[in-house]
Amino acid sequence: MTSILANFEKIFGHSAEVISEAPGRVNLIGEHIDYSEGFVLPFAIADRTHAAIARRSDGKIKIASHQRRGKVFSISVSDVKPGSAGDWEKYVLGVIWSLGVKDGLDILVDGSVPAGAGLSSSAALECSVAVGLNELLRLNKSLEDLARATQKAENDYVGMPCGIMDQSVSLMGKSGAALLLDCRDLSTQSVPFNVAEAGLELLIIDTQAHHALVDGGYAERRASCESAAAKLGVKSMRDLTLEDLESGRDKISDTEFIRAHHAVTEISRVLDSVKALSISDFETLGKLINASHVSLRDDYTVSCQELDVAVQASLNAGALGSRMVGGGFGGSAIALVRAADVEKTESAVLDAFAKNGYKKPRFFTSLPSAGASARLI
Repeated sequence: MTSILANFEKIFGHSAEVISEAPGRVNLIGEHIDYSEGFVLPFAIADRTHAAIARRSDGKIKIASHQRRGKVFSISVSDVKPGSAGDWEKYVLGVIWSLGVKDGLDILVDGSVPAGAGLSSSAALECSVAVGLNELLRLNKSLEDLARATQKAENDYVGMPCGIMDQSVSLMGKSGAALLLDCRDLSTQSVPFNVAEAGLELLIIDTQAHHALVDGGYAERRASCESAAAKLGVKSMRDLTLEDLESGRDKISDTEFIRAHHAVTEISRVLDSVKALSISDFETLGKLINASHVSLRDDYTVSCQELDVAVQASLNAGALGSRMVGGGFGGSAIALVRAADVEKTESAVLDAFAKNGYKKPRFFTSLPSAGASARLI
């Protein structure tokens, strides 16, 4: 915290007015169903993005990042609209645009959420800026309002048609619990995730096969689900049963069928996982996690060789369950392992990656952490 405030003053020549932070996330189960109004079960992780913000009087937006050595991006607030200049800065500009902010601003960000690892560094960035602006400018937005605004920023400004899960858990996460999120109405339920008490750990494996979700693969899959829903006469995959899907198979394409099959079965797996956690049945949870990966790999086809190798190596080493997380096409996998087997699992994954000639993966663990916060200075 101290360093970002000192760097802010060094870069912009005056003090910040507010400092804020928001976490990345790991999704325990419920992948690629937030935009189908399903249920998801993510938790916020300890790694966070911080933002220091102050107002300007000249109508300029100036954005800098500690990771970019303080290089300052500048744009007039009147030019902040979809299609404007900027690279990673578009995530910040999109939030400013979505919230309808007309003030000039100086913004410095600093984050530890690994980019491209499937841990939602983009949502952490968006939400850290959103809660900071909400506090600084007294916008009086609820967390649900901010979740929708940050999703709109990514959908309509950045051009990434993501669902609302990442932003919601970054804003609403609770320490010690996963967040059962109903993506239709944004209602939430805290679900205790006490793996340590059961002698387990959730190992996060960053394959370092980094992904970028704005290349069309994600959008194609979302479009397939929306098309299938329209053809089958339902609002979203949330309203579709397996029986409905099977009976309407001749109305949709083969690709739409397998995409919808993933969505319908994944929504059920989320609710079954909540039941398993309510009685600390981690064996059943592991089986559901495994089934999720198979569905993402075979029906949704968003896995990749590195993710599949990481998952299989973890299972071979004795993991209760393992799957890819995030949007896919790279990024991270999780493995639910016995605490005593963490090093054994890491070694198995390292050996498998070396054997296949893949880049060395990174490992870390994280307990569920608190969501975003902001305070005036």
